[in-house]
Amino acid sequence: MQLKNAQKIVDEWIKTHGVRYFNELTNMAQLTEEVGEVARIIARRYGEQSEKESDKDKDLGEELADVVFVVLCLANQTGIDLQAAFDKKMLKKTKRDHDRHHNNEKLK
Repeated sequence: MQLKNAQKIVDEWIKTHGVRYFNELTNMAQLTEEVGEVARIIARRYGEQSEKESDKDKDLGEELADVVFVVLCLANQTGIDLQAAFDKKMLKKTKRDHDRHHNNEKLK
């Protein structure tokens, strides 16, 4: 799915099921909360922290989708075309990092 389509889907969901977008600061706080939930799963499942029994049923994909949803909300309410921004970022990273990682001894 293209990001532009995802932004439209989120906007329609907000218009159909929500009252309105939360303000930008509230959404930023929500994004931080959702990223924290992703970090908790990663730290316990793939890091050195032990995973609590109550965390074993947590779905990493669902939590990552929560992050994407809030990012799409923020893009919509601030007038950002996330597809254009992402495409621009990929071009920049491709040009800047073309050989960078291949030449990184730490990655070999």
